[in-house]
Amino acid sequence: AQENIAMNITLIFSSLQALLVAKLGVAYVSPFIGRIDDIACDGMILIEELVTIKQNYNFSTEILAASVRSLRHWQQAAMLGVDVATVPPNVIEQACKHPLTTAGIALFDADWHKLGKQNLLD
Repeated sequence: AQENIAMNITLIFSSLQALLVAKLGVAYVSPFIGRIDDIACDGMILIEELVTIKQNYNFSTEILAASVRSLRHWQQAAMLGVDVATVPPNVIEQACKHPLTTAGIALFDADWHKLGKQNLLD
């Protein structure tokens, strides 16, 4: 960090680990929230703690929510104020789906067919 090399410190599992490296000026800390959930703890509590620490000390270190495994993880991390999240493709696909979106597309497509047009998504 002192040599202006942007560092991402991964495998963060406690707020004190993040505090130590944020004080060094690293670019990112990456708490692995899914792995915390794997040991019957709540990874989102760690995210909340890190956002509070970042705000309290005005750190420039960004919080990268890693090991995101669900829509709940992604949404809560965003609401809590993480800077970056690594989101796997299956979770992104889930976020794109909603029953009202699917129904709305079907209605639009039906209206388009009434005009003698091809499918909207084709």
